[in-house]
Amino acid sequence: MEGVFDKLKAQLEQEEWPNVYLFKFIVPNDPEHIARVNSFFGAEAEIQSLPSRNGNFVSISVKEMMLDVDSIIAIYEESSKIKGLIAL
Repeated sequence: MEGVFDKLKAQLEQEEWPNVYLFKFIVPNDPEHIARVNSFFGAEAEIQSLPSRNGNFVSISVKEMMLDVDSIIAIYEESSKIKGLIAL
């Protein structure tokens, strides 16, 4: 059985690394969920948060210099453990 992130990994391996990568997540508007997502990234990451129109969710966009494809996949694997999170 193929891993959940195999297709993404194959696409990312076509790029040159290290490089800046843009992560996008939608999470329930809960301080714990937001803090968990933010904890995946270093102090140098550029993080932007935008609440949804009704305030139930928050869109989080993160630009960070990533060293390799495995580092990106590791963040997606960790983020998939957050209940209600959608990775775009």
